[in-house]
Amino acid sequence: MKKIGFIDYYIDEWHANNYPIWIKESSLGSEFEVSYAYEMIHPEGKTHIDEWCKNFGVQKCDTIEELVEKSDCIIVLSPDNSEMHEELSQIPLKSGKPTYIDKTFAPSYKEAKRIIDLAVSNNTPMYSTSALRFADQIVNMDSEKFNRDTIDFVSTRGSGVLHIYVIHQVEMVVRLMGVGAKSVTNIGTKAAPVFSIAYKDGRKAVINMTKFAPYSFMVQNKDETGFVCDGVTRHFENFIEAMLKFFNTGKSPVPFEETLECMALIEACCKVYDMPEYSTINLDDCK
Repeated sequence: MKKIGFIDYYIDEWHANNYPIWIKESSLGSEFEVSYAYEMIHPEGKTHIDEWCKNFGVQKCDTIEELVEKSDCIIVLSPDNSEMHEELSQIPLKSGKPTYIDKTFAPSYKEAKRIIDLAVSNNTPMYSTSALRFADQIVNMDSEKFNRDTIDFVSTRGSGVLHIYVIHQVEMVVRLMGVGAKSVTNIGTKAAPVFSIAYKDGRKAVINMTKFAPYSFMVQNKDETGFVCDGVTRHFENFIEAMLKFFNTGKSPVPFEETLECMALIEACCKVYDMPEYSTINLDDCK
């Protein structure tokens, strides 16, 4: 039984409260258990880590060093505070133990690059992703009909606070189209952010942050064939399966170059959102 350690900014948050159940329910659940937890701060109104650990049958660790020493594999959480990931992952990424860092990986491309460089320099297997990359509709898409050589246009839709939740749509776009974006243009409003992504080879993508919209996407090929997904399914289940497989093999399901592309796109979206309508940011300016 491999022991997983949770490192969080504060432990009482949606991901930490659901991952243990999903891990148990996965096909690899008998091989893993969430055994240790650490939180950096305890905000007022949140469940204290002592109570959280009691509820989940987990042992509290007083330091990150203690947790990393005891754990076989590590999840750095803090999903709504990506600015904490670099600090929270310093010790895990020097340990050589497989480490997953939750979405959003980092608040900027440069910070993301530093985290990746730390992992690589210490031979620590590491990756980060949004669960939306693993939606059934993407995982099971006919790769002969829809692939990065055939796709000409992708449009995604979803909602949420821009800097926290745009990762989900960006991850779908990069999963489907790969790297090579050159610019991001603001074509939406303050209430409904919409971004147009231009690629160096002429392809396009559109990200729509319309309020209350379910996560969905559509794809059109260069030959005008297409695919429409009205709502994604089983993304968390598939995501957990991929993460546990990574803990067993040490082989990341997401290339670093795609993660860095995602971070540059998020940084560009957040910057151009605060600029006048139809403003454009070159992706190179975010690297």
